[in-house]
Amino acid sequence: MSTPFVSPLPEEIDNLWERRADLTPNDSDARDTIIAAVDDLDAGKARVAFVDTDTDEVVVDERAKRSILLSFRVLEMERSEVGSFVHNDRIPLKTRFDGVRVVPGAIARWGAYLAPGVVLMPSFTNFGAYVASGTMVDTWATVGSCAQVGANVHLSGGVGVGGVLEPPQASPVVIEDDAFLGSRSMVVEGARVRRGAKLGAGTILTASTRLRRGDRRGAPPRRGAGLVGLRDREPREELPRRGLRDAVPAGAQAAARGGRARQARPQRDAA
Repeated sequence: MSTPFVSPLPEEIDNLWERRADLTPNDSDARDTIIAAVDDLDAGKARVAFVDTDTDEVVVDERAKRSILLSFRVLEMERSEVGSFVHNDRIPLKTRFDGVRVVPGAIARWGAYLAPGVVLMPSFTNFGAYVASGTMVDTWATVGSCAQVGANVHLSGGVGVGGVLEPPQASPVVIEDDAFLGSRSMVVEGARVRRGAKLGAGTILTASTRLRRGDRRGAPPRRGAGLVGLRDREPREELPRRGLRDAVPAGAQAAARGGRARQARPQRDAA
């Protein structure tokens, strides 16, 4: 039995959350507490979510999420400039990049943790995200608010990893270690991509996407293999232990069959 999770952030965050409607930038004590909590997220001392190695379940630190949401209550709009670019926002840009390669054009907001060895091509990493060592966020990829990306992951060009703040979601998207997300693929609504999974280009995964189970060695899906979902509440034994390889939504297969049928019909008419 695993030990119950205890947030490293102060209990005062919960008290502030209960009276969040009354908070303003004039509440200096509340602002200091919230800034300190978000700074812990920025430094990797706390994170919004992680996978419990004992239970294989995603554990969410609600105080971390609350710290992020509360910051919008207590931080004022401030103008900032990067070269000729002018910004006006409550959340400043990240300044802590120890051991991180940041290519010109990459943007990361304060409160996002980037581990040493991360490479940011021109991309966007949002508030509260966590990106582990050895991961590349490729050109025009987006790591959404509070998204959790593991080590040695490749987010290819144009990949979209969804966030939890707009609209509010219970759990963040989790991309586990050694995963590969093909160009222009999207993972949203708290979906979880397991360790070693490989998503083909253009794949879209949501909390309700159903996938045809394939052989882990790369063999095509077997006839009658059935459909499995990505929700954690579904039987875990139906999901390959090291993730879904080249996962493609079953609906895409049906669309492809329909396309072939439409192409064949004019040929029959002509005959």
